[in-house]
Amino acid sequence: MGSFSKLLNDISSCQVCASMLDHEPRPVVSISQHSKILVIGQAPGTKVHASGIPWDDASGSNLRKWLGVTEAQFYDTGLFGIVPMGFCYPGKGKSGDLPPRPECAPLWHNDILNHLQDVELTLLIGLYAQKYYLGNRKKETLTATVQNFEAYLPDYLPLVHPSPRNGIWMRKNPWFEKDIVPILKAKTSQIIQ
Repeated sequence: MGSFSKLLNDISSCQVCASMLDHEPRPVVSISQHSKILVIGQAPGTKVHASGIPWDDASGSNLRKWLGVTEAQFYDTGLFGIVPMGFCYPGKGKSGDLPPRPECAPLWHNDILNHLQDVELTLLIGLYAQKYYLGNRKKETLTATVQNFEAYLPDYLPLVHPSPRNGIWMRKNPWFEKDIVPILKAKTSQIIQ
């Protein structure tokens, strides 16, 4: 196992999918070996691609509200490690951003996880993270997986993506903000205090 800083340098200079993107790769990750909560999301959007700051968009604002944390807390790598399924913006599709590039997680996630020493909770945000980490333990739908979150604790807490585009899902599933968000806030507070 090499040094963690070398691993992060290798990730930030990764060019594996350069020929498959219509823009320059810009891998985005924010983590330390002592992060307590691991946030595994999908892939950076255009705003995050431009800034290089993970969750630097409306989705991130919603996520921080759900967690009950400030920006300063969220970007403190001693508290939160932020690792997407695809480290670079994947590009635009017909109805939004393309899915995360499939090369990233198999290439980098195990090496990252092998260096982590203090993770107490991993948030699996969205279907791609849930498929990858829960495998056949996930339910038939993202909604069912999120509803049955207790089955994955204490290691994982599956969440819907906090994108404003998921407003319809949120209105159809009011139990999420009523029941799960308070649990998420309480667990987050307990871990980071």
